[in-house]
Amino acid sequence: MLVSPSTDSRTARLRIALLLTSLGIGGAELQVVSLAERLEARGHAVLLVTLMNPLPEEWPTRLPVVRLGMRKTPAGVAAALARGVRVLREFKPDILHSHTKHANLAARFWRMSGTVPRVLSTLHNVREGGPLRMLIYRATDRYSAHTTAVSAAAAESFLRAGAVPRAKCSVLTNAIDTDRFKPDSERRVRQRAQLHAGDGFVWLAAGRAARSKDYPNLLRAFSHVVAQEPAAELWIAGEGTESLPRAKGVRTLGLVRDMTGLLDAADGFVMSSAWEGMPLALGEAMAMEKPVVATRVGGIEELAGNCAVLVAPANDEELAAAMLATMRCSQVDLAESGRRGRERIVAHFSWERKMQEWEALYATLAAQ
Repeated sequence: MLVSPSTDSRTARLRIALLLTSLGIGGAELQVVSLAERLEARGHAVLLVTLMNPLPEEWPTRLPVVRLGMRKTPAGVAAALARGVRVLREFKPDILHSHTKHANLAARFWRMSGTVPRVLSTLHNVREGGPLRMLIYRATDRYSAHTTAVSAAAAESFLRAGAVPRAKCSVLTNAIDTDRFKPDSERRVRQRAQLHAGDGFVWLAAGRAARSKDYPNLLRAFSHVVAQEPAAELWIAGEGTESLPRAKGVRTLGLVRDMTGLLDAADGFVMSSAWEGMPLALGEAMAMEKPVVATRVGGIEELAGNCAVLVAPANDEELAAAMLATMRCSQVDLAESGRRGRERIVAHFSWERKMQEWEALYATLAAQ
């Protein structure tokens, strides 16, 4: 049984440093920025630190960001770690909360050197490297007071690998901004007109063009779909998607910062991932009341519950069949599916709920 923190919201004001590799456009990075801003709004002293220098495309934040300028050389790593020592000793955090693999290991170095009193590590995926990385996680676990995972699937993956002991691991899932991600019928009309949406069913997929998203599987599946439903469209948004092969009915949109308009314009959301932690894009689509078809991997089933059609990964024919079946549902059934999806997200994955859980865990660790 994984340890679950108390949800007592009576939390003293704390000094919390949040560390991640960069603020690049990704789900983990957005979660950290959102968490940092909400902690600051609730009265905590917050320091946001990245290992790397600014990237061309990053999530914006109203908070100041300390960049350690780490380069991929032994000297560059050593210099960044030394800068981190100075920054953290000046800030004096109660907790250093690290996210993503490189930041998790850097945070453990600073705990080992006595720079910070306690470290909280967060795992954002079911995979963060091979056996060597798991061995390093296991060897440095003593320098992390606790580890959270964004899904039970991610936690179990690391537990099976022996990278973290069960007694020091809990699940604290990603959160969705349900105030921002909610359907708007007027915006839908505007966005469909601006994007020249046709009369056919529009599927939306979102995520950077990475192996984990398995876009080749999605493109194969959609070729089956469009063969039977020629008016169907597939829009794919995410960094690097412009380089995907051209195909009938497929529109690649590249990086899109604000997904609310695209989600409103689409008729359904599809995810073809080979592996996942707990994908924000899927939760955002559910909050926008979109019917969902997705692969049964990682934390997707935990997030979707019975509010999505789930299929096996790497099976284009099964994925296509689920997409076609969804397209042929009545508007009443599609609307009901979307409504149940939003209700699930609001009930279990809202930021207000997750902030209470984070603050309770921080308070528990700070009191140790």
